[in-house]
Amino acid sequence: KKLYLSISPHRTENAEANLPESQEFLSGMEEKKTTHFTDFEGKTSFGMSVFNLGNAIMGSGILGLAYAMANTGVVLFLVLLTVVAVLSSYSIHLLLKSSGIVGIRAYEQLGYRAFGTPGKMAAGIAITLQNIGAMSSYLYIVKYEFPLVIQAFLRVDNPAGEWYLNGNYLVIIVSISVILPLALMKQLGYLGYTSGFSLSCMVFFLISVIYKKFNTPCPFTDFAFNSTTIGLNVSAMDPGGEPDPACIPKMANLNSQTAYTIPILAFAFVCHPEVLPIYTELRNPNKKKMQHVANISIAVMYGMYFLAALFGYLTFYGEVEAELLHTYSRIDPYDTLILCVRVAVLTAVTLTVPIVLFPVRRAIQQMMFPNKTFNWPRHIAIAAVLLTFINLLVIFAPNILGIFGIIGATSAPCLIFIFPAVFYIRIVPKEEEPMRSFPKILAACFAGIGFLFMIMSLSFIIIDWTSGNSKASSGH
Repeated sequence: KKLYLSISPHRTENAEANLPESQEFLSGMEEKKTTHFTDFEGKTSFGMSVFNLGNAIMGSGILGLAYAMANTGVVLFLVLLTVVAVLSSYSIHLLLKSSGIVGIRAYEQLGYRAFGTPGKMAAGIAITLQNIGAMSSYLYIVKYEFPLVIQAFLRVDNPAGEWYLNGNYLVIIVSISVILPLALMKQLGYLGYTSGFSLSCMVFFLISVIYKKFNTPCPFTDFAFNSTTIGLNVSAMDPGGEPDPACIPKMANLNSQTAYTIPILAFAFVCHPEVLPIYTELRNPNKKKMQHVANISIAVMYGMYFLAALFGYLTFYGEVEAELLHTYSRIDPYDTLILCVRVAVLTAVTLTVPIVLFPVRRAIQQMMFPNKTFNWPRHIAIAAVLLTFINLLVIFAPNILGIFGIIGATSAPCLIFIFPAVFYIRIVPKEEEPMRSFPKILAACFAGIGFLFMIMSLSFIIIDWTSGNSKASSGH
C-alpha cells in the first residue's frame, strides 16, 4: 500500500485523511479501471456542486424573462425554454464525453487536444470575454440598483451627492469587501455555501413575485397618478363583469420584439465555462455523476425561470418592462417587499461574480502559464487585476455594455454550441465513432444551430443600433 501511495504523489497530497488505508487503496484501484483524470483529486460534494453550477447558470437573466414571455406568449415561451434547457444539457454531455476521452477537465485543454494551440487560445479567449462580460453586467447592476435601494430605504428624495448614494463608490466597496475575498479561494468547492445562499435569495425573489401577483390589481395604475385613489380599483372586473382585455394572458404572441427574446432565452442556461472546473473538484468523479449535477442544476433553474417569468407576466401582462423589478417600482417606489427583493437580487448577483471569475482565471493561467503549478501570488494577482479592470470598465465606460452585447452574441454560441460540438467531433476517435455515425452528425447539426443563433443575435443587435432604439442592450 505504501508503495502504491508513493508512486502516485498527487494522491498522497490530496488523500482523504479520514479514510482507512485499505479503503483508499481499493478506491484507487477502482479509479484506475475507469477514466483516470490526471488533473486533480476532487473533494466537493454532489450538493455543493449543484449549488455552484446552479449559481453559475442563474444570472441577472431571470429579471428579463417576464418581458420575454410577454413577447412570445406563455406556450411558445415554455416550448422555447424547454428546447434551450435540453440543448444545454446535451452540450454538457458533449463536453463531459470529450473530457473523459482526453482525461483532462479543462475547456482550454480540450481545445488544445482538438486543434492544438489555436483551439486552446480560442476557448480561453471566448471564456475570458464571455465571463468578463457577465461580471461587468453584474457589477453594473450593483452600480445602478444599490444606490436606488439605499436611497429608498433612507427615504432620501433628492440626494445631495452623499458618498453612500454614489454607485461608483458602492461598486468598489462591494468588490473589495465581498467579491475579492471569495475570488481568492483556492477551490470553487468552498463557494458552495455562498452559492447556496445566492440561490436562496433567488428563491425569495420567486416567492415574492408569486405573492405580488395575487395582490396587485390589474389593470394597475402608476404611482404618479394614484397617490390619492389607492385601493379604489381593486377588482379586475369591469362593472359589467367582463375581465379587462389587458388582463388576459396571451398563449402565443408574435410581434416585433419576439426575435429579441430568442437570444435572451438561448443564453439563459450558459454555465459551460464553469462545468469543467466544477467537474474537476467533484468527489469520486465520473461522467454520469457530473451529468446528474448538470441536469439537476438545469432542471431547478428551468423551474425557477418558468415560474418567475409566468407570475411576473401575469402581474403586468403587456405592461411588463425589460427589467421586471422596475415595473413594481412604477406602482409604489417605497414598497418594502420589493426593496427587500432588490437587495436579495443584488446579493445573488454579487455572489455569482466569484463563481464566474474562476474559469477566467483558469483560462488565463492555461494560456499564459500553461505548465506552472498552483501558486498563491499569481492566483491572487490575476483575481485582483481582473476585478480592478472590470471595476474600471463599469465606472468609466458604462456604455461599453453595448459592446459586451456583441461579445456575448459571439462568445456564448461558441461556448454553448460550437466548441463542444466541434471538439467532440475531433476528440472522439474515428474508430469509436466514424464521421458518418449518428452522434457525430448530431454534434455537427448542433454546431450549425450555434452558428444560426450567433448570426441571429448579431443581426438583431446591429438592426437595433442602426434603428437607434436600445431594446436588446438592456436585455442583459
